[in-house]
Order: sequence, then C-alpha cells, then structure tokens
Amino acid sequence: MPTADPTAEPHEMTIAEHLRELRGRLIKCLLAVAVGTLVAFLFTGTIFDLLKSRAEGIQLVRTQMTEMVGAYFKVAMISGMVLATPVLLYQGVMFVVPALTPKEKRYLYLLMPGVLVSFFIGVLFAFFVLLPPALNFLLSFGADIAEPLIKVGDYVSLVAGMLFWIGLSFETPLIMSFLARIHVVRPSFLARHRRYAIVGAFVLGAVITPTVDPLNQALVSVPLMLLYELGIWLGRLAWKEG
Repeated sequence: MPTADPTAEPHEMTIAEHLRELRGRLIKCLLAVAVGTLVAFLFTGTIFDLLKSRAEGIQLVRTQMTEMVGAYFKVAMISGMVLATPVLLYQGVMFVVPALTPKEKRYLYLLMPGVLVSFFIGVLFAFFVLLPPALNFLLSFGADIAEPLIKVGDYVSLVAGMLFWIGLSFETPLIMSFLARIHVVRPSFLARHRRYAIVGAFVLGAVITPTVDPLNQALVSVPLMLLYELGIWLGRLAWKEG
C-alpha cells in the first residue's frame, strides 16, 4: 500500500471543501446552542430573578397572551448562547487556524482563554456596575408624570443587549494584540488614531446605554477608552514578540 509522504506540501482546500467545513462547524455551533438553551431553560426563573434584581422595585407586565412564553424562550436562548460560548469560540478558531502560521496558531491558542475571561468580565461589569444606575435612571425619569409599567419582553431585550455588547467590547484589547502579533495593524497606527477611538467610544456609549444621562454614558465610554489604551500597550508587546 502506498504511504503518505511526510514531506509533501499541505493539502490546499478547495472552495467546496471550505464550505463543507463551514457547514459542519455551524451545525456543531447550533447543536451547542440548542443544548445550552435546554439546560438554561431549567433555570429560567432564577435567571429572571437575577435580571430583575438590577432595577429597584421594577414591576414587569405582559400585554399579550404569548408574551411571557416568548420572554422565557428569549432568556433561555440568550443564556444558552452564553453557555455555548466556549464551543462557539473553539469552532470559529479552528475554522481560521489553517490560514495561520505555526507561531500565529500558538499565540491564538494561548489567547482563547483570555477571550472567554474578558467576555465574562465585561458581562459582570455591565451587570454590577452599569445596569443599576442606567435602569434606575430610566425608571425614575418622568415617574411623576407616568407610572412605569415595563413589558417583560422589552426589559429582557434591553438588559440582554447591554450585557452582550459590553461583554464583547471587553475583548477589544486581546483582538488588538492578536492583530499586532500577526502584523496586520501597527501599534503606532492605533496610537496615532486614538482621537477617533475616543469619539467612537462616546458614540458606542450612547448606543449601548439607552439613556441621555451623561453619567451613565460615561460608565460605558470611559472603560472603552481604557480598553483601547490597554490594547495599544498589549499590541506593542505582541509586535516585539512577533
């Protein structure tokens, strides 16, 4: 029988093979989210209590027969995606790894735990620091004119969106570090364009935080600027080592 030649060049995948691999990894991601959603569904009541604890004295209402069912599934699905995050990250990394050099692969593998930790630190920051003042501002604003009766679906969408985007933004330094390590972006370029990052941080702060209160927006914008500075510093270290 013929044996594989160890000195042969690596097989270059065709577009069809790339698409088949992408399909397989997407299926695994969907299965991971489905399993995570089923597990989270068992604890949806507890998760609701946690989400409601961020707003003092909030009274959630439902105005449609099926609204509570939809809110339950929304909470379970979002929680399932969080539980499936390690699998989603692994599948995404394994899809792009063939295009990287051995050194870039090692650095990416080392970076993966940090990406997960950064995301969850961002979620915790949003949960404990950002949500209470933002939600209390929204509930108290104009309370002397109209009593706040918040639809459960709207509340879940608002809180989940803030948790997700803040968690994602906390991964910025590691992404910047990786791009510098593979010499895609120079740290000096990032430093020179710092003023655009500052403007972008305030724009994102206004988008992520659904309030006109500058204090609540600053709670998002200032950490984003600090994360960008941290990304420049990590990028300089990564560029030297690359």
